[in-house]
Amino acid sequence: MAASTLTEVARLAGVSPATASRVLNGSARKPGQDIAERVRQAADSLGYIPNAQAQGLAKSSSGLIGLIVHDIADPYFAAIARGVQEAAREQRKMVLLATTGGGPAEEKEAVAAFAARRADSIVIAGSRSCRDQDRDGNAELAAELDRYCRNGGRVAVVGHPVVGATAAEGYHVVKVPNQELAGQLATELAAGWDGDFVIVGGPEGLLTSDDRVRGFQEGLEQAGRRPAEILRSAFNRSGGYEAGLQLAARIKAARSGDAAAPKLCIFAVNDVMAIGAAAALRSEGLRIPRDAAIAGFDDIETLRDFRPALSTVRLPLEDIGRFATRSTGRQPNGEEPEGAPDDITGEVTLRRSTEAAA
Repeated sequence: MAASTLTEVARLAGVSPATASRVLNGSARKPGQDIAERVRQAADSLGYIPNAQAQGLAKSSSGLIGLIVHDIADPYFAAIARGVQEAAREQRKMVLLATTGGGPAEEKEAVAAFAARRADSIVIAGSRSCRDQDRDGNAELAAELDRYCRNGGRVAVVGHPVVGATAAEGYHVVKVPNQELAGQLATELAAGWDGDFVIVGGPEGLLTSDDRVRGFQEGLEQAGRRPAEILRSAFNRSGGYEAGLQLAARIKAARSGDAAAPKLCIFAVNDVMAIGAAAALRSEGLRIPRDAAIAGFDDIETLRDFRPALSTVRLPLEDIGRFATRSTGRQPNGEEPEGAPDDITGEVTLRRSTEAAA
């Protein structure tokens, strides 16, 4: 059966379509109470469903928030998304989701799609890239975001600013102290570890990974230790697994040549990479922490069921999502909303996976 129209509602209520629209779409211009009641009764009897786009035009707000993440299957992004959803409910808004795989060109397409649907704000979570291969994509993404902000949109980005974005109004960055926290982790691990350190990092040029690598090296230096070797791989579980296979072969080779060879302490720059590396070690018959220590970063929810319990840096991921969303809320007095994302903190959490280094 065809959906009823606003014109049919207006005809049944005995009013003009403009009057019916003002009642049903939330215009600031309100007809009299008796007229409004007639319109609502007519709409109910016809089963009329208001047009969300028309409501958005009447209210100058679509009630939509766009969320862009690299991979919603990654528990890191899932936790941030929960925080975004919670803050959206506070604002009585709905969340549109786009997953992009981390490419700025794909993120640009998502921003354009959200802008076309008149999303009130956009939250972007995921590491920024300054790699040469992403130069054009970064430029296009920055231009799309600047255009969106100039037209009244508001944007929050988790971690680092979008490379090349210049919008001065409506653009917020939720800063995460990745470098400082990685340094603290290195310092605490080095205090009880006399062996070597290895960092499993993402591709060079991914800013979040680079910050964590840099911070860990700085922490080792402050502890009077030599720099860690860096293995580069994909910034996901598969990348961690591949790096773990390389390290497993190295550990087994060292053991065959010298029974007293020192163990490695592995720092993977995110938890899913650490989980992948640990799985690779186990597949080669190695045990943690007996044969190697390992630590991650983020403290994703999946770790609750991971054994041995993984040492990591705990980030308030849901809070980050909430803060990012709230920072895009419009305030009548022009001030930042309560809970502005200026005080994101984290905590080094040592568990059994680095027990020998504790």
